[in-house]
Amino acid sequence: MRRCLPLPLVWGVLCLSALLHADSPAFDLAGPKVDVHVKRGEVSLPVSQVANLLPGDRIWIHPDLPESQSAHFVLVVAFLRGATNPPPLDWFTRVETWTHAAREEGVFVTVPQEAQQALIFLAPETGGDFSTLRKAVHDRPGAFVRAAQDLQAASWDRMRLDAYLSDVRLTSQVDQKALKEKAELSARSLGIKLDQQCFDKPTDQQAPCLTAHTEGMVLDDANVQSVVSQITTGAGGDLMNQLSYSQMGGAGQFSPYIGAIVDTAKILSSLHTAHFQYIPALALPSKDTLNLRLNVPPSFRDPKSVVVVALPPVGPSKVPPLHPANNTEIQCAQKPGIDFPAEGAPMVFSTDLAHDLKLHIESSKGGFDVPVTADSSKGALVPSAAIPDLPNGELTAVLHGKWGFDDWEGPRFHLISAGSQKWSVAADDESALIVGRDDTLHIQGESTVCVAGVDLSGATPLKLPWKSPKPDLLEVAVPMKQASPGPLTVEIHQYGVQRPDTVSLNAYAEAASLDRISLNVGDKTATLKGTRLDEVAKATLTDITWTPDKLTRVQDFDQLTMSTDAPTNDLETDSHYSASVLLRDGRQLKVPVHVEPPRPQVTLLSKGEQDDSSPATSPVHLGSADDLPISGKIVFFLKSLIPQKFPRNQKIEVAAADDSFKTVLSLADGSLLLEDSRTALGTVEPLARFGPSAFGPVRARAVSADGVAGDWMPLGTLVRLPGFKDLHCPHIAAKACILGGNNLFLVESVSASADFTDPIEVPADYTAAQLAVPHPANGTLYFKLRDDPETVQTLNLPVTFMPGSAAAVPSPAAASSPSPAGTPAPAASVPPDPPAAKPVPQT
Repeated sequence: MRRCLPLPLVWGVLCLSALLHADSPAFDLAGPKVDVHVKRGEVSLPVSQVANLLPGDRIWIHPDLPESQSAHFVLVVAFLRGATNPPPLDWFTRVETWTHAAREEGVFVTVPQEAQQALIFLAPETGGDFSTLRKAVHDRPGAFVRAAQDLQAASWDRMRLDAYLSDVRLTSQVDQKALKEKAELSARSLGIKLDQQCFDKPTDQQAPCLTAHTEGMVLDDANVQSVVSQITTGAGGDLMNQLSYSQMGGAGQFSPYIGAIVDTAKILSSLHTAHFQYIPALALPSKDTLNLRLNVPPSFRDPKSVVVVALPPVGPSKVPPLHPANNTEIQCAQKPGIDFPAEGAPMVFSTDLAHDLKLHIESSKGGFDVPVTADSSKGALVPSAAIPDLPNGELTAVLHGKWGFDDWEGPRFHLISAGSQKWSVAADDESALIVGRDDTLHIQGESTVCVAGVDLSGATPLKLPWKSPKPDLLEVAVPMKQASPGPLTVEIHQYGVQRPDTVSLNAYAEAASLDRISLNVGDKTATLKGTRLDEVAKATLTDITWTPDKLTRVQDFDQLTMSTDAPTNDLETDSHYSASVLLRDGRQLKVPVHVEPPRPQVTLLSKGEQDDSSPATSPVHLGSADDLPISGKIVFFLKSLIPQKFPRNQKIEVAAADDSFKTVLSLADGSLLLEDSRTALGTVEPLARFGPSAFGPVRARAVSADGVAGDWMPLGTLVRLPGFKDLHCPHIAAKACILGGNNLFLVESVSASADFTDPIEVPADYTAAQLAVPHPANGTLYFKLRDDPETVQTLNLPVTFMPGSAAAVPSPAAASSPSPAGTPAPAASVPPDPPAAKPVPQT
């Protein structure tokens, strides 16, 4: 059968919603006061500093009612142990507030084991009041658990709101000009939604605007939500949640308190009697007093009002996630009025739960503790005592204190203690002060954090405007319109340092006139235009330095061609650059740099070598990927960078490093093949293009259709390989082997080891077809080519053992020496083919 919600439940929510939207602020009725102390072990704290309760805590409760109180209130202290576990009957304590003992001494209660929530009820005295209330809590613990949680959260949120409103009102009365800054800091530290449109109003209307419509100001505090868990079950709870998020239920209008009001409606709907109704109270602690705020006027006639008050939550506390507003900020320890901006924990600024706060500073002179307080109007922790003298250098201050009863170590703040330091003017500004115009100096030091001011020294010191864009850099504006050429002294004052640091400079008269520097992106040369350019020593733009090459006169201007070895590929055509020009007299001037679009640029993606012959037939293994056999086919992939698409009329020039041979590849002749719109495959057959005498480093570059060439890119090194045929060796490893082949003169040296410990040098004019070489280890020889003498190549030939004694083979020196006149040169004897000779297995 379908369940129907009781009509009083819905009617209670609608009535409370009407109260919620009334013109008067919610919970604006002052209720009774209750004094509370909590003792844990040997430590006793006022309720304003108690973040949580634990089993075994002794709570002192004293109802602070006036002497003239005519209605007798019964105060009931109740402990709960969750929504599904009714509390024992002895977890309820009844206090008759009108008695002498209650008025003078109060009452002590101890938090029982397994307790999870604590509530105070204030009910008018009637017959059966205590038993009726105890039975209501015992029979429906879940409703009161939720009420305790939401009332505590709402109380904390109300304290955040009250702190913000107090900050705004106080600032508007004391310093109206600082209202925007103070309100923003207060809103940040307290987690308050700030209406920026209020600052567009006239000055006298800003404060009323900032304090109006308080219902939706308080933002969620994740720490509070984690401390006070949310429990809602049942169809009635689902309806409450739906109503609370509707416009009728006040969605977004008074969110911090809607939970407490909804829970009160639930209690009314399920527990109301002809004699009692339950009304929530926000508990706003101040020192040891709970100041109660009511949203519904209490009734002393049937049904009489029972005031429900939440005590601090029972269970382990969770320290606030306070952190510096700027983790990278370094502050000057000697700066007057220093504070430590922090955020992330509104309850630190709105309550006294964080107490006995101090910053602990460790230094070479020992540790120092500086007491601090949390000031929401400044959004910071503010020292309440002067910071002692500290040694020079960087320091760390750690926040220590108490969170309720627990020790708390908070965030860390970075400090620096100033001392005299060395300052230097940036190299580009050493000669920047020109008489007749204002200029800006860039002065570098170890740290600018403690700089208090900058003066131009003289009979009457002149204060100079300055700012610090970087932690080690000052930008100082120097007025030079009325100055005279000559020496100047700039004084830099720091907090805590008695004597200022000084920087000596020179002011110069007007010098050469500079128009601009022009170049293309990627160019190694640039052109400077102006007058009297013969005074120019060099020009610098970031890491690019140009030096003069050739000076020419064009009409009324000089043009100076300058060159650089630095890359200019990172320059952008739409950016505004300024280069520093050094004159021969030591002065430096600024000149704009005009960057034209770049020349064609391609990048080498990969390269390789293809040989039509089977790789298994080649006994040579090249020792470097950059070595390219001339007999093979060079293939390489290029990707167009500028322009992004590879133009079909663009060519690729391949040439020797010394331009002794070259060729051009194009799409038209098939030597270039587009893979896609940006990538092209280039193919070069060196032997066919360059002939058998081509060797050495080769490079490639893009050439546009109009003949503008890009930068060279290395492709590798062309090498020529001898035609190795066979290798004959005696059985005795100490004797030399015979290497047969053609063009052996292309070999520079041969060794049996890769480290070339005992190589055999081959003369440049070696003409024989056989060469005596060391006995190979495991059938492997190592050699170097004349075309690339720095790379070790590997030769693997099957070794054929010679029967008996090896035939005589001319040494490389003998083979290359001419025979005497009339005497025929001795013919190198060729070893006969050994019968059934087998190659030595390779390892």
